Amino acid sequence: MIAERMDDLDTREWLLTNGLGSFASGTVCDARTRGYHGWLIAALDPPGHRTLLLSHLEASLEVAGQIFALGTNFWKVGKVDPLGYQLLRVFSADPVPTWIWGQGDWQVSRKIAMPYGLLHRGSEPRFTPAQPQVTNRVLVQYQYTGSQLGVLRLRPLIGDRDFHRLQKQDPNLTFSQLVGANQVFLQALKGGKGSKAGIPWQLRWSHGHYQPEGVWYWNYYYPQEAKRGLDYLEDLYSPGYLTVLMQPGDTLTLEARVGLPTETLANLNSLAFDQAVLAKQQRLEREFLHLPHVTGTHSEIWEHLLRASDQFLVYQTSATTPTIIAGYHWFGDRSRDTLLCLPGFALTTRRYALARKLLIRLGRLCCQGLIPNELSEGGEDPVFRNIDCSLWWIETLGLYLEATQDWDFLAEQYLIVKQIYKAFTAGTLHGIRVDASDGLITWDDASVALTWMDTLVDGQPVTPRNGKPVEINALWYSALCWAEKWASQLSENPKAPNAERLKNQARRYAQQAQEVKASLQKFWNAQQGYLFDRIEPDDRLDTTIRPNAIIALSLHHCAFTPEQGQRALQVACDRLLTPYGLRTLDPADFAYQGHCAGTLRDRDLAYHQGTVWSWLLGPFIRAWQRFYTEKGQPFPLDLQPLMTHFCQEACFWEISEIFDGDFPHTPRGAIAHASPVAELLRHWHDLVRNEVERRC
Repeated sequence: MIAERMDDLDTREWLLTNGLGSFASGTVCDARTRGYHGWLIAALDPPGHRTLLLSHLEASLEVAGQIFALGTNFWKVGKVDPLGYQLLRVFSADPVPTWIWGQGDWQVSRKIAMPYGLLHRGSEPRFTPAQPQVTNRVLVQYQYTGSQLGVLRLRPLIGDRDFHRLQKQDPNLTFSQLVGANQVFLQALKGGKGSKAGIPWQLRWSHGHYQPEGVWYWNYYYPQEAKRGLDYLEDLYSPGYLTVLMQPGDTLTLEARVGLPTETLANLNSLAFDQAVLAKQQRLEREFLHLPHVTGTHSEIWEHLLRASDQFLVYQTSATTPTIIAGYHWFGDRSRDTLLCLPGFALTTRRYALARKLLIRLGRLCCQGLIPNELSEGGEDPVFRNIDCSLWWIETLGLYLEATQDWDFLAEQYLIVKQIYKAFTAGTLHGIRVDASDGLITWDDASVALTWMDTLVDGQPVTPRNGKPVEINALWYSALCWAEKWASQLSENPKAPNAERLKNQARRYAQQAQEVKASLQKFWNAQQGYLFDRIEPDDRLDTTIRPNAIIALSLHHCAFTPEQGQRALQVACDRLLTPYGLRTLDPADFAYQGHCAGTLRDRDLAYHQGTVWSWLLGPFIRAWQRFYTEKGQPFPLDLQPLMTHFCQEACFWEISEIFDGDFPHTPRGAIAHASPVAELLRHWHDLVRNEVERRC
């Protein structure tokens, strides 16, 4: 993707990851606008404990006695200095972020690559539980062209801090350095109470002269953090600078790598960078080699969707299992997002072994019928503050089994299905239980938020959904249908020792499913032609128009009639649908907020009160396929705005987490979110076919 005009600062973002949770990120203009921007933010306990080590290299070029600063920074006083963006001629995000600065008869290019961090044999990751084979590193390459000798000076700006926090100069914070041949070993030393040493890492280069010269740079200004009402000033330390004489055509390669000094590393040369880029491309080709080749005008986007999906798939070295990062920069491992992503990332792409591993891992976390959503780092106990993750687990297990017919896996996982069923029917944490009067799932406590609309402000849910939420009970109905099918199927196995018991279980599931199906009609609002969002604990009906009704209509087993589905989808088209996803609230509602911006409190108040969530396009598409495809009506979607966003807007080749509900639907939240990428992969071929039909 090429930016041909660089008249103004271009703060669109780029992202590189390494399969461990580490990442590198920044902007086109090269100024850091977030505390999450840096060239080596390393997951020290993959995929957690993400730590900023190398922020960037401040670069200047001297030609014929004239010095040109190539960098761009924002500062506390509101100024931009230096003005390297004015020399920027070209930026390309593919296959790696590449900048070209130039003036007159000279030109300097820079490329950044983050090699895959997991050493593997063949197509499977290679793990030994005691010593996982991982490496966190980033490569940078400069190339100079011109008619005269150039002098390139590079000053590394470093830190050692959690990626959620910013660094300040502190008498108790120092950095040690040990200079070697074409390398320097660095480590933070944190004195005072609870003193400790930081992570050791090294910076290497192919050639040049390094001069130690420790200096602090104060008050880097991050405008995106200021807009979000967060801490926005940072101090970074520079241990010295590198001077490199560059003949026309010369290339300089650098590497920042986590770890203690070792003598086994090969010397850096001009080929090291290209070899690393090629190795990563070849790994991706192997990952998706089994998929049919896609041709046509949308083939490039399909390839980039596959690559984007790989950015979120990471390995936990402590557990030697895969998981999915919910989004970059700041999200971690979340069960609900993993389950929402699994069909697109693993079933559409036919990576069935990956799907099994994800399901096994989350199933093992089930406790009292619940699966924790946010999986904590550092060995802390998980928090079971949700009602739906275990129901999504059953739904996703069903999709996996439909795709694979892997009935041996069903036999292994059926005990977890029964555990979830028993916990919900007998009652579990937070007062979650089945209402004996109608068979629906409910809980009473208004102070806890247990659905995906889980934001709290001042300790209270912004969108109270206690009682009987519509999508939760639709998931419950689908889970009962799956359980009936599976119990019947397992009972037919001639080797099953408990066939009669399984048949009885199937009959019980079927009976409850029919009861729930009938009770779900309580959610039908004939006056609105839509589904009530919830039945409150006092049996009042919530008429709020939200996308949860569409989620309910999109599940594999659906309890609603074709007429109800069609009418509800038309309401969603009129009130909720945008080119980027579904609004979380009808704009006509008095509580609607069309912009999700400002302080954390402001954003939390708007998060589910009108903000567009991009992943909700997936449920909308599935519901439309169920209720309208046979009528020959194409999806009421223009794919182009979302594709333009994916290719060249907020973050190149990624999709933002959320968008403003009001036009022009400014992208907000995480710049790269896993679930919308997964949903596009899941429905890509249908969407492309739909786009062709719409234009014919």
